[in-house]
Amino acid sequence: MTNHAIDRTFRLLRSWRAIVAATVLGCAIAPTALAGSGLQQINPAVLQSTLDTMAVDFLLPGAVVVLRTPDAEYILTHGVRGLDDPTPVTPDDHVRIGSNTKTMTGTVILQMVQEGAIKLGDPVSKYRPEVPNGDAITIEMLLNMRSGLFNYSTTYAMNATLDAEPLKAWQPKEMLAIALRYPPYFAPDQGYRYSNTNTVLLGLIAEQIDRKPLDTILHDRIFAPLGLNRTLLPAKADNLLPKPHAKGYMFTNNVITLATNAIPPDLQFDAEAGTLLPNEQTEVNPSWGWAAGAGISTANELADYVEGLTDGRLLGPEMQKLRMDSPRPTDPDNPSAALYGLAIGKFGTLYGHTGELPGYNSFMGRDPVAGVTLIVCANLAPAANGQDPATTIARALLGHVYTVPQ
Repeated sequence: MTNHAIDRTFRLLRSWRAIVAATVLGCAIAPTALAGSGLQQINPAVLQSTLDTMAVDFLLPGAVVVLRTPDAEYILTHGVRGLDDPTPVTPDDHVRIGSNTKTMTGTVILQMVQEGAIKLGDPVSKYRPEVPNGDAITIEMLLNMRSGLFNYSTTYAMNATLDAEPLKAWQPKEMLAIALRYPPYFAPDQGYRYSNTNTVLLGLIAEQIDRKPLDTILHDRIFAPLGLNRTLLPAKADNLLPKPHAKGYMFTNNVITLATNAIPPDLQFDAEAGTLLPNEQTEVNPSWGWAAGAGISTANELADYVEGLTDGRLLGPEMQKLRMDSPRPTDPDNPSAALYGLAIGKFGTLYGHTGELPGYNSFMGRDPVAGVTLIVCANLAPAANGQDPATTIARALLGHVYTVPQ
């Protein structure tokens, strides 16, 4: 998705529960409850039909779903790896996972808190003195998206540069320089605003503490312990996606979709008619997202990862409980808003995150109580109408999983 889309991910999720409720109430097939579980009897044909219908509506070249319940695992696929590659997509295809990376960066910071190397209440100025008002911004505020710091990836200048120099290897200091030119959205801890700037700062702080590059830190602390062999944070100069992979696409470019993510109505008509094809984004350098959004994984490994993340395999019991209890409403005035805290989102009973950047959109969620894991990956983002395909498909699929809307 356009690089500012990581900022809008949780704004789109503010109506999460209401949309899932509408999906459940609109089901053509009445759900059959599994006694005492809160889960429906899964009908794979209904899941596949839902995926196929929505993928066609979104004009997706391909999409992959991994759904795990206490009784079974369901692998659903639709379409192909690329407009010029008729190979069917698989759950082992590499994709760019966007802001799901934030949960990884946040996790290593929380591990360092456990180790006593850093405190949640430490001021950012202790580590990054260049941050304005850094004495009043804490590490915890960065993790909670409550620092107020401006999101560098929403600027016209960055979007225009991405369009003009798609292979540019961005350095974190460049992203911070853009962000710090602008006034904050609000005073520290006086609101919620999703901002990549927070997580880039956390990545720099992690490197400062561990004295290693962030890609090595994530490998050593997360990927290797969980046995994730196809998950990585690429080097900043590395724009290639490992094979096998699904190619990523978006309509038009970052600047055109900057305001609303949607392309103009006449171009939406052309896209629906098949006379406007999306542009390939597979090898656009993701370094502009770095700690906030440059990660690579597969649908299968995202499922393994989010289970490790939410089931307590990466943090000690006390820190895990603190994290799982931390999500707060992203919009206090909206009771159906998604929740966010300590670099993890909560959508109903599912914990996880979403990820978007040009060409790729993904959703990962885990309900550790019911034992439900859901991963959706799409290789076109944003949709022509501006929606995020994977998250919207995830909403619909959950309507066929739970008896009560999430």
